[in-house]
Amino acid sequence: MQNRHSFLCLLIVLVSQQIFAQTTYLPLWAKEGWLLDRLEIKAQKDNNLNLSTVKPYMRKAYVAVADSFSGLLLQDQNPANLTKVDHYNLNRLQANCSEYSAFATDTLPALWKNKRPVGPFFPSKGNAVELRNPGFYLSINPAVSLQQGIESDNDEPVFFRSLGVTGRGLIGKKIGFQFLATANSEAGPQPFREFVNRTNAVPGANKYEIKGDDTSHYNYADLRGSVTWNVTKYINMQFGRDQQFIGSGYRSLFLSNFAGPQTFLKFNTRIWKLNYTNLYMELSPTPDKELNKQFEKKYASMHHISVNVTKWLTMGAFESIVFGRKDHYDFSYLLPVIFLRSIEQQNGSPDNANLGFDIKANVLKKVQVYAQLMLDEFKKDEALSTGDYWWGNKQGYQVGAKYVDALGVKNLDLQAEYNQVRPFMYQYKDTVGAYTHALQPLAHPIGGNLREAIGIIRYQPMNRLYIFARLNFWKQGLDSAGINFGSDPNIDYETRPRENYFPMLAGMPATGFNSALQVSYELGENMFVEGGFMFRNYEETNKPVLNTTQFSLGFRWNMFRRDYDY
Repeated sequence: MQNRHSFLCLLIVLVSQQIFAQTTYLPLWAKEGWLLDRLEIKAQKDNNLNLSTVKPYMRKAYVAVADSFSGLLLQDQNPANLTKVDHYNLNRLQANCSEYSAFATDTLPALWKNKRPVGPFFPSKGNAVELRNPGFYLSINPAVSLQQGIESDNDEPVFFRSLGVTGRGLIGKKIGFQFLATANSEAGPQPFREFVNRTNAVPGANKYEIKGDDTSHYNYADLRGSVTWNVTKYINMQFGRDQQFIGSGYRSLFLSNFAGPQTFLKFNTRIWKLNYTNLYMELSPTPDKELNKQFEKKYASMHHISVNVTKWLTMGAFESIVFGRKDHYDFSYLLPVIFLRSIEQQNGSPDNANLGFDIKANVLKKVQVYAQLMLDEFKKDEALSTGDYWWGNKQGYQVGAKYVDALGVKNLDLQAEYNQVRPFMYQYKDTVGAYTHALQPLAHPIGGNLREAIGIIRYQPMNRLYIFARLNFWKQGLDSAGINFGSDPNIDYETRPRENYFPMLAGMPATGFNSALQVSYELGENMFVEGGFMFRNYEETNKPVLNTTQFSLGFRWNMFRRDYDY
């Protein structure tokens, strides 16, 4: 059998190399992500913070940044103009990653200890179980997310329930590991039901079961975990199953965390003013295990490089190849050289190659502007043509800005973003080559042939209170009368009706408006009670207007909040 376990073979070879101190990763939904965004903008010239396009964040690198800021504050220095709430959040970041903090040795500072531990449990404010000695570190915590809502025009309950366990650890400061295992039950609101009915996939779930005869109630497991180590001082390696995100915006046109977790192997090289990521993934054509046997196995190879061109300007380049092979990964795609395979694709390779470029700039320690450009089958003459609108002229771009401590209000942050994706952008000639995982988009969750504007407000008026408001408005051209107009990434682009005249929003017009407000209060470390409101209006030509209003209450502990922002 040809290289059936190529990931595992490569892993064994690399583990045998010399191993250096390593790092685990913050979850993509961690509250510390917002803090790190603020620090990047307010510091403006921090080399490590500016190299943050690829997420999740490495704990070790960013705790070192937090230690540096805390050290300055202890010396009554505040060059980044951090607020008292920023200082509190810095302390919590250090406490939640104390195994890497210079402020903690083999014992925790008193500020991070729990004043009332329950026997051997809850020794620190952030961990239910924590073992700490010079050769070993382990923390284990409950993972809980309970959201219960009511929805207009829907007599059935709307809820998301997730129960499980999460943890991380270090072995001899050489090998790190982390895991999350939850059992989930979900009956989502209207946008969730629409997505499932259209794609036969549950957002974020690789496999699912229908609860009895209730076709709106789904059960699924979420299993994530990884092992990390450093093969050199500058190269970190991670093997596991989880989600990734590449970008500085709310959305990503490169790789987002909308689809379910993927099996992956990742190399991250950080040296001088450069961060280079090689990401190799095993994907799934559909969520159906039996149906997948009819397809070739599906894989992806992605590369991203970021360079701090100046102290305030970062530029990056991205490449992705999605491909299928019979029961094995193509070893030639393990070459860690960006653009090499894309050049080959232009010379006749049958695989789906995409190129991208990104840029961000921090200005006046108040504002960050950012952008992404995604290209597929780009032809200059067609791109500049004003009348042909060739179907293969596939591009997407994003522009956005973040404004911290807006209008002089401390810890009030604003963000505005615009996304545009041409028809057929993420489609391919078969399901295996499509830019999807288990029928879910790998990039923008709404798909292609769309324009979208997003506005976001984040406000933390006091240490434990978080307020988040979002509004997104989009227009999209959908398939009409069975004709493919390039909006659904799961459809074969060879079913298009013609070669030319596919302008933006061609097809059946659709308009969406989705607004949300979330207020969260942190009872204990990473333990939140919260209330939410969502209003969504969606309209397709010649179909009834769909309006939904949802109110929800929830409790989260070491888990993410389930959002329906599509």
